[in-house]
Amino acid sequence: RFANATLVRLSEFLSAGYKKGVRPVKDWRYSTMVSIDLMVYSILNVDEKNQVLTTYVWYRQQWTDEFLVWNPEDFDDVKQISMPTANVWVPDIVINEFVDVGKSPDIPYVYVRSDGLVQNYKPIQVVTACSLNIYNFPFDVQNCSLTFQSWLHTINDINITLMRSPEEVKVDKTVFMNQGEWELLFVTTSLVDLFSSFNPQVVIRRRPLFYTVNLLLPSIFLMVMDIVGFYLPPDSGERVSFKITLLLGYSVFLIIVSDTLPATAIGTPLIGVYFVVCMALLVISLTETVLIVRLVHKQDLQSHVPQWVKHLVLDKATMLLCIRNRMSCSLLALMDNILHEVSSIRQFLEKREACRDIAKDWLQVGYVLDVLLFRVYLLAMLAYSITLGTLWSVWQYA
Repeated sequence: RFANATLVRLSEFLSAGYKKGVRPVKDWRYSTMVSIDLMVYSILNVDEKNQVLTTYVWYRQQWTDEFLVWNPEDFDDVKQISMPTANVWVPDIVINEFVDVGKSPDIPYVYVRSDGLVQNYKPIQVVTACSLNIYNFPFDVQNCSLTFQSWLHTINDINITLMRSPEEVKVDKTVFMNQGEWELLFVTTSLVDLFSSFNPQVVIRRRPLFYTVNLLLPSIFLMVMDIVGFYLPPDSGERVSFKITLLLGYSVFLIIVSDTLPATAIGTPLIGVYFVVCMALLVISLTETVLIVRLVHKQDLQSHVPQWVKHLVLDKATMLLCIRNRMSCSLLALMDNILHEVSSIRQFLEKREACRDIAKDWLQVGYVLDVLLFRVYLLAMLAYSITLGTLWSVWQYA
């Protein structure tokens, strides 16, 4: 039945006396040259907590088997044949960073050419350990190593080489699925002659748009509203209620986004520090508002403003903040109207004029301190935002 089947005759010819457990060289002094190539197809998962990277790669290796050689003219000009992988010698090359067996398809065949070149091409799911640095999240760039090396043989037995030049491997993104959260920047390759290993470095970058829209922008909006809240009159209770509402809203926001932030035992991302600092700024802003409201509340029932307070706040601070005219005209006029109504109610008091002076002094002190603390708060927030934005920009394009 198989008398005239060329591939059957060729397979029987190659299998006759073949020993797959022996390295396929006629002279044992010569090492077997194994050429390796790698193309990243997809980034499946980046587990920051367990420090594990899962990728799907197209892996290619080829070597020369000196015992699988034939003359094509003797077999109807057949120059290559597929043979079961289990029937030929295969180098024991593994990835040193393997931590789990991936769900890779089983490719049971290899191609063998007439000159003995064996081609073993297969896709594999690689689950490897990787030192993931999440400090720059969500603008982080990760660099993971994949070390291909013979588990048992030395360089005298198996010598690993590159199938393509390092420049070609670095710029090749032809098969990469560029639609996930991670973007493949490049793949650098190197050879370690001492151990005969192939060490590609997979460099990937996270796309930050999702996290910018869902994490950074809401936080920025809440902080802007906190700054706007300083324009409410300090002697009204609405400012305290407004800032308490902002603080509660930001607390709920942090609870919602806590599951989105990557969690590791070795560090905290900078964005987490940013959220904590924003919460602290909101608390400081609320504390400042409470102090100012307490200062300007029921001014006429307080004692006289000390002279050193008048000198520092009403003279020096107003000149520094350039708010003397506004304090003497608009604010004092408003307080005159308010105190005029208060004085009409409290006409029976003997020290009406003194109480009015005391109230105006304390209210003026409260307004100046409010403007001073607001500008200090605004400068601190601007400096913090500029510093954080600069660091993220440098890390993103580094």
